Amino acid sequence: MALRSEEDIVASRQKVRALAQQLKFSLVDQTKMITAASELSRNTVVHGHGGEMHWAILDEGVKRGLRLDFIDSGPGIPDVKLALTDGWTSGGGMGLGLPGSKRLVHEFEVQSQPGQGTRVSITRWK
Repeated sequence: MALRSEEDIVASRQKVRALAQQLKFSLVDQTKMITAASELSRNTVVHGHGGEMHWAILDEGVKRGLRLDFIDSGPGIPDVKLALTDGWTSGGGMGLGLPGSKRLVHEFEVQSQPGQGTRVSITRWK
């Protein structure tokens, strides 16, 4: 799914809601995943200058989950550890985006190269 505009951010939230409902996530778990997806979609559009969201439904025996990947070819994150610190911001935000999203999911990974873009992967299990 393309992430290039505010409309795409809204569409990403709607898609994640539908996927979480399909997996029969609780309302709380749906909200956590939608909130994280919304923040990461916005980061992809604003800081990554646009990109994509990919998703996968995971089945590991009785355990089911949803993985989302947010991929851009933007400027990258020079210091991922710093970017994951509460309160640090690269712009005018509150500095809660990446660390806040990390707290909402079970698995969180950031891969970034300055000048080459960023990939943030999140997973929530049912």
